Amino acid sequence: MSKPELLSSIKNVAIVYRLHTPQAVSISKKVTAWLQERDYQAFTAPDQKLIPGTTLIKTSRQWDKINLVVVLGGDGTYLRAVRLLAGRQVPIIGFNMGSLGFLTVYRAEEVCTVLEKTMQGRLILSPRRMIVTKVYRAGKLKEEAHALNDVVLERGSFSQLINIAIYSDKLLVSEVKADGLIVASPTGSTAYNLAAGGPILDPEVRALVVTSVSPHSLTNRPLIFPDDRKLSFKLQGAGVKAHFVVDGQKLMEITPQDEVLVEKSSYDHWVVRAPGFNPYHLLREKLKFGDRS
Repeated sequence: MSKPELLSSIKNVAIVYRLHTPQAVSISKKVTAWLQERDYQAFTAPDQKLIPGTTLIKTSRQWDKINLVVVLGGDGTYLRAVRLLAGRQVPIIGFNMGSLGFLTVYRAEEVCTVLEKTMQGRLILSPRRMIVTKVYRAGKLKEEAHALNDVVLERGSFSQLINIAIYSDKLLVSEVKADGLIVASPTGSTAYNLAAGGPILDPEVRALVVTSVSPHSLTNRPLIFPDDRKLSFKLQGAGVKAHFVVDGQKLMEITPQDEVLVEKSSYDHWVVRAPGFNPYHLLREKLKFGDRS
């Protein structure tokens, strides 16, 4: 996919704010007023209360006109915005109103200052690789979704551990007995993957990481694959079920009759960053990465 248009060419801006948060609504109104004063058209994303002075997005055609998405919330809100774009090559700029904020890197208090720099073309577009996952049952496609962070197979509320076979380009890699399995992109390596003990990948690395969640083995280790591999996963054992979760959203239950395929998406996601942005600064700032206590 080609790179989106230059930030200096923006005309239509969609606002995605954290639901049920008065502060997010208040800042959304502030952003709208700032945009209107400069003759930009502001839109409210679907499934949100209409922001005064904006147009509510109801159709795919309206999304096709959007040049920039402003996210006000945490990383969950950011991932919701990615899903709403449905593959459109529209950059997102995120302002953090949550706890960590690896995707929403800017502070909510600096929203107008950062927007000014964005519209002046002083910030840059940076690509983030996405992954696509498909579930096949009896050879028929049952589900397909794109993820910025990760795809997870987890036992959920089921009491027993699940056995999962891992394949790379149809070659058996391993069988894992665990609470679940995470397949993360480089961007998602600092999310659930990190919490489960997986490695941190640089955003520019062309790889996928597979990490087990609480494996029933002392020898189990995370696996890193080139992102041109086609990974597949199958549950082992009769009567077993697992939850199929994409970027934190449960999509369906899978069984041993299903095959889950994961590979690099055909398109990237575009984030707005300052020139020379250092992703490791976020790790040091938010997770005290490298601190010696």
